[in-house]
Amino acid sequence: MRAEVEDAVAVEKEKDATAKHDTVSDKVWREVVSWFWVILAFLFIEGTLVQARVIPSGSMEPTVLIGDHLIVSRVGYDAGIPFTNYHVPLWREPKRQQIIVFRAPLPEQGFPDFIKRCIGLPGDTVEIKRGVVYVNGQKLSEPYREDPPNPTENRPAIHVPQGEYFMMGDNRENSYDSRYWGFVPRANIIGTPVGIYMSIDAPEEVWNPGHIVERFTTYASVLIHPREVRWKRLFHTF
Repeated sequence: MRAEVEDAVAVEKEKDATAKHDTVSDKVWREVVSWFWVILAFLFIEGTLVQARVIPSGSMEPTVLIGDHLIVSRVGYDAGIPFTNYHVPLWREPKRQQIIVFRAPLPEQGFPDFIKRCIGLPGDTVEIKRGVVYVNGQKLSEPYREDPPNPTENRPAIHVPQGEYFMMGDNRENSYDSRYWGFVPRANIIGTPVGIYMSIDAPEEVWNPGHIVERFTTYASVLIHPREVRWKRLFHTF
């Protein structure tokens, strides 16, 4: 028994001696390797599973508000390398009236990410009569819309091509959508929101790209004025 204890002590002393002889480069290398795996895990999650999005406009009100922070699921819809244009469409297809995040077919604007509701599927015929949407000749029930439709809006029937989708915002009078720029190719679909993890009542410009200082100030302000958080919207699921 005494011999086993002595052997264990000797092993520990050997480990200590080895650790003391570690060079600075060895320690740096271990740190680099550990961070490499952290970054790789982040890229995998961001590229294939979930993403975070902040809503900068009121086009989906009252369903989604300006300042809502969403978790978007990409599972089955899209996989790609974060911060690049490389991505691969997957097996899931959007459903009618599902909320979808996608790359808008606006090359002059750099294909910005939009969030709208999928109204027309491939092969559908979509028509708007006095502000009311008809799909394949049937009036579309839209309980998510609180504002009355614009009775003056009339658009001729359009046929949605195969592999493309017709998107519209819930706030029809303030939505730049497929009525103006056309259909969304399946390859542009990113995913669908699954929940709200934060919602802050702040001006629209705070959440637009490039307003880093204003956004940081808003987050700091919440610590002093917690009433700016829409607490009732937290953890709301879609």
